Amino acid sequence: MHNIPKVAAIHDMSGIGRCSMTVIMPIMSALGCQVCPLPTALLSSHSEFKDFYFFDFTDHMEEYFNMWEKNNATFDCVYSGFIGSEKQIDIMEDIIGRIRKVNNPLIVVDPVMGDHGVIYQTYTKEMVEKMNTLVSVADIITPNLTEAEILLGEKYTCEKINIEKLKQYLKRLCDMGPSVSVITGVITEDDENINGCYDKINDKFYKVPFDYVNKRYPGTGDLFTSLFLGYLLQGKILPEAMEYASIFVSKAVSATYEAKTPGSEGVLFEKIMKELYVEKKIFNYTQI
Repeated sequence: MHNIPKVAAIHDMSGIGRCSMTVIMPIMSALGCQVCPLPTALLSSHSEFKDFYFFDFTDHMEEYFNMWEKNNATFDCVYSGFIGSEKQIDIMEDIIGRIRKVNNPLIVVDPVMGDHGVIYQTYTKEMVEKMNTLVSVADIITPNLTEAEILLGEKYTCEKINIEKLKQYLKRLCDMGPSVSVITGVITEDDENINGCYDKINDKFYKVPFDYVNKRYPGTGDLFTSLFLGYLLQGKILPEAMEYASIFVSKAVSATYEAKTPGSEGVLFEKIMKELYVEKKIFNYTQI
């Protein structure tokens, strides 16, 4: 791997609202990665604002990547998120295959499909089915609980889940193809707020606690996965990368809650960027 890992980030770009590319680029750059954006869509703001401009980039993605290929671009990682159309999934699978012919990049898929038991309006049944195919070519996936249950064809678990069922979900997700599955934002039956993980190669499950704030902010999933991936590319082991990411997200959410800014603006991660470089001595992750 290069001294500076190069990441092909295939996400939407929302001008206002701190999500997707406007989170990924500053966070991963600060963690020592070169982020190369390949947009799926351009938005004036994310879709939780009442009025926003949306430009579908589907018809331009292939030509955009062709120019990267002509210039002999290579990547250490491909990281995908929000997908705007069924066709984009086919394009992304093709791009991943072409990049894999050159080297062996880490493929990370954040299957952005829904939250709190609701599938996003932009997702069709066909897109959900195709997402399963994209997940099958990934090395790491990072769904929230809603997205995990969509992928597995399960009914939404109302907020709380027991650890054994969580472990079943994580293992079944890895059975779809990935080596590592992470489910974020879980509340257990014991009222723990955790992120859960399964490492298929080493057959180990982990849980990492986080501090819960009872207010929803868009973009926290993008923030977590960008942190998690950035720390992995720094060389941290899997559960440590999860813990570093969980701690930073918790601090960012707390700082935002205290600032009382509108939830639609996302989390004020800029206020605590120095926390990215705080080395932990004692870890709270647990093998389960």
